[in-house]
Amino acid sequence: MSTFNYVCIPGHFSHDDVERSPLPAVPERFGLKDSAPDRWETFFQSVRRLNAERPDGVFHKFFLLSRHGQGYHNVAEAKYGTQAWDDYWSKLNGDDKIVWGPDPLLTPTGKDQAHAIQHAWSTETSFGLPPPHRRYCSPLSRALDTSDIIFGTEGIHPHPVLVVENCREENGVHTCDKRKTRSYIESYKPSFAIEDTLTETDELWSKDIRETKKQVAERAEKVLDRIFDENQDEIFISITAHGGWINGFLTAIGRNVYPLPTGGVLPVLVKGTKIPRNDCGSAPNVL
Repeated sequence: MSTFNYVCIPGHFSHDDVERSPLPAVPERFGLKDSAPDRWETFFQSVRRLNAERPDGVFHKFFLLSRHGQGYHNVAEAKYGTQAWDDYWSKLNGDDKIVWGPDPLLTPTGKDQAHAIQHAWSTETSFGLPPPHRRYCSPLSRALDTSDIIFGTEGIHPHPVLVVENCREENGVHTCDKRKTRSYIESYKPSFAIEDTLTETDELWSKDIRETKKQVAERAEKVLDRIFDENQDEIFISITAHGGWINGFLTAIGRNVYPLPTGGVLPVLVKGTKIPRNDCGSAPNVL
């Protein structure tokens, strides 16, 4: 059970306007409506003001969610079509031309898409966008590489990227969603930190059972709980993950899913309200 109730606070970003969706993968200013030179200072002042005026147990945080760039599994799904992919090809490791499992890498196009996000970060930094207080990432290689490209040459950050198991894609059946070992991640991205609970081998992936959308949303909610519990004074959070996981995040905050393409970014302002607990540690009954 979640420790917070979450809602999306609309109004600041073009993504919040349903009639304007879908937007480009990386829109100008990451979709921020304010185009003034001091736009990010103004935006973060508004978030800090919300937190300064908040009741006890209420916190506001800004999330910039990035979907990984194109991976070889994305190429394969486009090649065969989604129905044939889900029914047959996703259960294999590849065909005679493409290898997509387990845990495929970015294609050259995918790397270019990640560099486009990095370029947008660099541009917005010159207009006052600060480094995120915290950066989280899926343990799958396509997300690791995307995060590395986005942040590898950009600025000084207070903490390393943290690899979190619960940020992984909708899990099971599809070989592209089976992760490599913890040891592999440690050697592949030595500058990244890895959460203590991430196991050496993938103990979650099943060749027979695919996670439901509800289960993905529950995992995303656990990530939200962690962030709101651990870092209550930190308001700017970056997460590099996957389309299915990002839609689970949106479900957890009561917002409609969004068709974010590979290499896309989605800004979201979230309010979390602490759920009161009774002496037994559970939420009180509401009649």
